[in-house]
Amino acid sequence: MPALKPVSTRSALLTLLLGAEVSALTTRELIAAASVVGFAEPTVRVALSRMTAAGDLARDGDGRHRLSERLAERQRRQERATHPRLRDWDGTWHLVAITTVGRTATDRADLRASLSDLRLAELREGVWTRPTNLELDWTDPVTEVCERFIGSPEDDATALASRLWDLDDWSATARDLLDATDTTDPVLRFTACATAGRHLLTDPVLPAALLPDDWPGDELRASHVAYKQWIVEMRRNLTDPAPQG
Repeated sequence: MPALKPVSTRSALLTLLLGAEVSALTTRELIAAASVVGFAEPTVRVALSRMTAAGDLARDGDGRHRLSERLAERQRRQERATHPRLRDWDGTWHLVAITTVGRTATDRADLRASLSDLRLAELREGVWTRPTNLELDWTDPVTEVCERFIGSPEDDATALASRLWDLDDWSATARDLLDATDTTDPVLRFTACATAGRHLLTDPVLPAALLPDDWPGDELRASHVAYKQWIVEMRRNLTDPAPQG
């Protein structure tokens, strides 16, 4: 299994906030949770200060930290990645053609990111596609510059999916992450699960008919959900007042 890259303090705090069941956490809650996964209090306090100054976090009047709107959208993306909205697949595919020209490089990059977030793949320059097995939220930045169609490939759809997405590589990485989460080391497990959250954002979520055998997507999602719940319970146990007796 390839070595996992260490998680920075910033990434660790974002992971804790992105996975939280509430919209904001206190400094005490973040310090307590981060300490379990290998981050010292002084380092956490410095990171919180820098993240607030950079606009990644906002502080409520009661001192709680919440995600900026940009990162709150990332939280919503992560939630959609963990719980994709599936629909019955009838064999058809979305086909999206970019029809507006003369856009800036920034606009083109933003559009590519938006189409990727929708789990479409680029068939050729300016043409994107994916199976119609997902409920997609077509945003204005996409619909204003693209035309959308529904159709079916004449050739083998499984072969097309294999050309558009590196399914073997995605599956191998997912298996490595699942193996890494099977540990009692809280630091290694946290690192693996934080990495798994990012990996799930790149899962194409294809129909089962187009996937290799033993595709680990659902297993990785279930593992990630279970770990997020453990983080929530761990943080509560560390910060809730002890019962009086």
